[in-house]
Amino acid sequence: MSVILITGAAGYLGSQLGQALMAQGHKVVGIDRVTPALDFAVFQMDIRATELVDFMREHEVSQVVHLASIVSPGADEALEYDIDVNGTRNVLDACMSAGVKHITITSSGAAYGYHADNPDWIDESCPLRGNDSFSYSRHKRLVEGLLAEYRKLYPQLEQLILRPGTILGETTQNMITQLLTRKRLLAVKGSPSPFVFIWDQDMVNILIQGVTNRTAGIFNVAGDGALTVHDIAALTERKVMTLPAWLLRAALWLGHGLKLSQAGPNHLLFLQYRPVLLNQALKENFGYTPAKSSREVFELFWAAHGARQKGQEQP
Repeated sequence: MSVILITGAAGYLGSQLGQALMAQGHKVVGIDRVTPALDFAVFQMDIRATELVDFMREHEVSQVVHLASIVSPGADEALEYDIDVNGTRNVLDACMSAGVKHITITSSGAAYGYHADNPDWIDESCPLRGNDSFSYSRHKRLVEGLLAEYRKLYPQLEQLILRPGTILGETTQNMITQLLTRKRLLAVKGSPSPFVFIWDQDMVNILIQGVTNRTAGIFNVAGDGALTVHDIAALTERKVMTLPAWLLRAALWLGHGLKLSQAGPNHLLFLQYRPVLLNQALKENFGYTPAKSSREVFELFWAAHGARQKGQEQP
């Protein structure tokens, strides 16, 4: 039986994936910068560490699921680049030196870029135009360029690249969920910019299927359909605060400069021009149909959020 290494194993997705793989009888090890108590062994190691190749050899790793990345950008761009881009390069080099045969990498729909001329629905044939002005998007584009180089130079290392939309579950908490749970939702004038959501359990199942079948290829990952901010407002009976782009950019600049918010003016692109991912290849070629649509994923998240809020209000 192969040994599967998960990077970012202590994270929201990595911990769920590792425990699910273990429950199915797989041999799993993980690395992370922290070592929580989980049902599988997680070792403290940075993905940039030179010792990573020795770790892979020692544990006889044959497959890697590379999840480690910066998920809340904006604090330290140089560090974010070093972890996302240089860290991925180190993982790939270690895979080649240790004889790993298959790697699964979670990229992002952000690799397509946030642009006014994005098509209404983006499929895997669309060019990767991650914005230079938005570090998270640029880093995802650079990582994918790196992966393309390695596919040409080292075809023996099979790659499965997943480009998810917004991953959401009952307990998800991050910069995006802070946006989704505001008392008044925020929208940019003239930019409908829909969300596409993927249920976290669908994401885990897709990763398991890709690892088990050693699938190679590139796939968008999203539930069916999309939700605009106004759709979300209608579902949750909240109001929308619609601001012109120039005003919102100024507010983000000021809030970031005063250290009131991690989001800066470059995050305006996320609010204006989110890539809307088509999941046809996931369903037809990869062979997985998400159990929940984008709307159903959000409804599940919102119901859980409401239950938590009521619990906190009780004496």
